[in-house]
This record gives sequence, structure tokens and C-alpha cells, in this order.
Amino acid sequence: MSDPNPDPGWYYNTRTGQVEHGEVGRAIDRLGPYPDRATAERALQIARERTEAADKADKAWSGDDD
Repeated sequence: MSDPNPDPGWYYNTRTGQVEHGEVGRAIDRLGPYPDRATAERALQIARERTEAADKADKAWSGDDD
């Protein structure tokens, strides 16, 4: 049986720089959801790491391993 009141998750608001619990801000301004406040506080770092990993994978795929 599913939870009738699931946790709304934690979000990082890129416009305000604040962590929010639930869908408080506009969707376009939010990163997430994250499972907890501490992870949401690291949202920009997580996004940076994912972008760097994707860039590295793109370079490896195209044969440009500089």
C-alpha cells in the first residue's frame, strides 16, 4: 500500500539560494527533489559533478580525451 502522505522532498531554489521543504518555489527555480535537507544544500555541487561527468563521457565517446 502506498503512503497517502508521502514526504514532498527537499529542493534547492536557484533564485533565492534557499533550501525548501516541498514545492514552495516555482518549478523553474528548483533543483530536486532530494531526500533530505543536507543533500539539497549540496544541490549546486551535485549538479556541477554531474555536468563534469557528462562532459567527460561526451569527450570519451567522441574520442577527444584531452
